Amino acid sequence: MIPRLKELYKNQIQTDLMNKFGLKNLLMAPRIQKVVINMGLGVDGNDNKILKSCEDDLSKITGQKPVITKFKKSISNFKTRKDTNAGLKVTLRKDKMYEFIDRMVNIALPRIKDFRGLSAKGFDSFGNYTFGVKEHIIFPEVNFDKVEKIRGLDISVIISSMSKEHSLELLKKLNFPFRNERNN
Repeated sequence: MIPRLKELYKNQIQTDLMNKFGLKNLLMAPRIQKVVINMGLGVDGNDNKILKSCEDDLSKITGQKPVITKFKKSISNFKTRKDTNAGLKVTLRKDKMYEFIDRMVNIALPRIKDFRGLSAKGFDSFGNYTFGVKEHIIFPEVNFDKVEKIRGLDISVIISSMSKEHSLELLKKLNFPFRNERNN
């Protein structure tokens, strides 16, 4: 079964973006390539019990088993040692990616307390969008009672586009809740 958001993109959003920006080819239209979700653990990465519970939470959120990331160098100020556990990472592509974006935008983000929208300043020079979530418990898959510590997530949406404006327009069409930034 095709995810709802993927079908919407193929049937409507892609042609709308082509018409708006005057693109001649379907492959020139901006599209999402992958979504990367990171959960940094820091010092807690050495505790196997905490690592296992965070791994379970992230696998429930994404529907995919996370990879354990390691520190590349030892830094004494951050109390890190080379090749010790730093955090968890999941890369979503194709159908799972569209299902995750749909759940995140329509269910999880509105559950954030005092949520006023995402900032439009999270785009890099290539048009990719990155934002952080302070509480991973906003996702309904995570059982709030079994969580020992609330952790943050970094979510990167990798987009193939020609500019930031094309990426922003694609995410707006996919129903991302951007806040209206006013220039004072």
